[in-house]
Formats: sequence, structure tokens, C-alpha cells
Amino acid sequence: MPEVIFPGPEGRLEGRYHPQKDRDAPIAIVLHPHPQFGGSMNQRVVHKLHYTFYNMGFTVLRFNFRGVGRSQGEYDQGIGELSDAASALDYLQSMNTGSKHCWVAGFSFGAWIGMQLLMRRPEITGFISVAPPANMYDFSFLAPCPSSGLIINGSADRVAPPADTVSLVNKLHDQKGITITHEVVEGAGHFFDDEHLETMSDSVKGYVRRRLTENTR
Repeated sequence: MPEVIFPGPEGRLEGRYHPQKDRDAPIAIVLHPHPQFGGSMNQRVVHKLHYTFYNMGFTVLRFNFRGVGRSQGEYDQGIGELSDAASALDYLQSMNTGSKHCWVAGFSFGAWIGMQLLMRRPEITGFISVAPPANMYDFSFLAPCPSSGLIINGSADRVAPPADTVSLVNKLHDQKGITITHEVVEGAGHFFDDEHLETMSDSVKGYVRRRLTENTR
């Protein structure tokens, strides 16, 4: 899987790009957790999401937000990181002009950024939001949420408490024209140990495959 360097708003951004042989394959970007708490594109949940999408036939890009690894710039309270994500999607789309399906997946802080990206980019056809920190960040910008997607969290998450995730899901359920699927991994904490990581991955695979099948009917 090639390492890539592509232009971001504050200089270069470092990523891992995993293309399919099919030039028209669907595309996905994967966004990592909080840069100031050890989050990077090599975090295990991010890595798992990347390969979950790749093994379903997606061309996938994950990358480091500004100030992480070899990516230039400094942490910017989520504002700059959203611009980084937009630049990553621009880069991915420029390499895959024939793709008809575009997905965004994010874990924790990356889930918050990913759902903001939904609001900016109408071409995104689906999203995966893993352990969204609804207790820490304001998700009220999703009014309305422009795309259907999957929100998944662990029942034993102490970082992003399940009750706050349920409140977020309930608010989104009230909106018309989209379907929010909510799945809970029993016993999983915020960072998903090995057994729970596989369960999370299986949930993502099942959901994405259902959506792709619906879109090809």
C-alpha cells in the first residue's frame, strides 16, 4: 500500500492510499481520533476500518491530520482538520474520477469531523461514525443530516457514553429522507479490543454491503 503525500491547507498531508484495480471502484476516506491524544492514521480502529472498506472493493485513503506524523501544520480545534479532510477527499476524487459512490468513515474525533464533511460535500453517499463523542462536541450542525449512515458504539464506552450516542441518534431519527442505523457492540469500550474490533468490522461490512446492493438494484 503506497505512502502518499498530498497538498493540504497548511502544507503537505501524509496518507496511505490503497487503490483497487477497478478504476470505477467506490471510494472511502477514513478519519482518525483526536491528534492531541495519540490519534493517528495508524490507530487500530482506523486501520481496521481502512481494510474493512478495501476488502469490500473500495479504493481507500486514510491520512494524518495536520501536525501528526509527517503532516505539516498544527492542531486547529477541528476547524483546520475539517479542511484537511476536504483536501483528502479532493485528492482521492482526483485519482478516481469514475467512481460513483463516495463514503466517509471516522472514529471518535474523526467521526465528528466526518459528519461535518457530510454537510459540505453532497457527493458523499454514506457514512460510518464509530464512537462519535456526542458528549464532547456539538453535532447540532446535522440539521438536516444529508446522508444515511451507520452510527456504532460500544456499550461500555466511558469516553463517549452510550446515553449521549443514543440522544444523537434519536435527534437524527426525527429527520425525514434519511435512515440512521444504530448498532451497539456489547461489552466494547471506546477503543474496541480484538474481539470487539472484529464485531465492529462485521457490522460495518453488513451495513455497507446492504447499502451497495440497494444502490445497484
